[in-house]
Amino acid sequence: MRVGIVNDLRMATEALRRIIESSDGLEVAWTAVDGQDAVAKTVGDRPDLILMDLVMPNMDGAEATSVIMATHPCPILVVTATIEGNSRRVVKALAGGAVDAVETPTMGLDGTIRGDGPLLERIARLQRDPEGFKKSSDSPLEEFAVAPPSSEAVATSKARPSVLLLGASTGGPQSIRTVLSALPAPFSLPIVIVQHIDHRFVPGLTNWLGEATGHHVVGSTPGPMRPGEVVVAASESHLILTKDGYDHRREPAESIHRPSVDELFLSAAGCDFKGIAVLLTGMGTDGAEGMTALRAAGWHTIAQDEDSSAVWGMPAAAIRAGGAMEILSIDEIGDRVASRLGIVGAE
Repeated sequence: MRVGIVNDLRMATEALRRIIESSDGLEVAWTAVDGQDAVAKTVGDRPDLILMDLVMPNMDGAEATSVIMATHPCPILVVTATIEGNSRRVVKALAGGAVDAVETPTMGLDGTIRGDGPLLERIARLQRDPEGFKKSSDSPLEEFAVAPPSSEAVATSKARPSVLLLGASTGGPQSIRTVLSALPAPFSLPIVIVQHIDHRFVPGLTNWLGEATGHHVVGSTPGPMRPGEVVVAASESHLILTKDGYDHRREPAESIHRPSVDELFLSAAGCDFKGIAVLLTGMGTDGAEGMTALRAAGWHTIAQDEDSSAVWGMPAAAIRAGGAMEILSIDEIGDRVASRLGIVGAE
């Protein structure tokens, strides 16, 4: 795996260089001193992964992430000096397409590297992902497109939906914001979200979503579901649904993603209630198995389309598996959800 390093501090760049060069299967592709430099170097030599600092002159890391993902997409891992101090910038970078964020390792005067474990773990997770990083699947969309709206897709379900589930990864915060902004606040159903993100960034994400959409957005805690409340998975454990509401579960411990969209969806498929499930932009396949189970259990399932996805991995996997009843652009999904509930003015 060839890695680009973007940081305006020589000490931080050197620490990251040493970590990459001392790790099996990794090599430094290039280094850049700011966002503008990173954009230019990505055009000429797109690496397998970019380690992106946030606070830099000329162009910061969040803006550089958005530009790279729009023009020459590749996995971008935010590496920042402080999680708490840069939470808003981190959320902006994740909305622009970054896959995750970790704190920058440090190097002592004696050359000793400290704090490299989380960085190497995130990189290993990207290497383990069976789908890798893809703008689209290897096969053309036409092979996986669902049939034109059938009786299943247009019929009103016997039971009114009682919950809305959203799953997302790369580029997810912006897609989630778009869906929530299209729904009236307070919403008539509980809304439950799994976004692939370190649990320490969830407070920044919930604050940003609440301010941007007008919804009441909170981190998850075990307890009952409440209409009008938007709950974001906020634990290192999986967020699941039970007959009593929300719970957190450690197993399966081997999951690539914690929390996992699949675990949320699969738990919901085993409950008596029905609802609407939406799988948004993201790298990999998380959510495909769960969405297929939800569709089989009588839920209405929607996958984001390729053109409006930052990375069309998770939605494409669900479509291939037969889990999606509809494929919609991000600007259509909120209105479609509202119309399923008979909200006046939807669509």
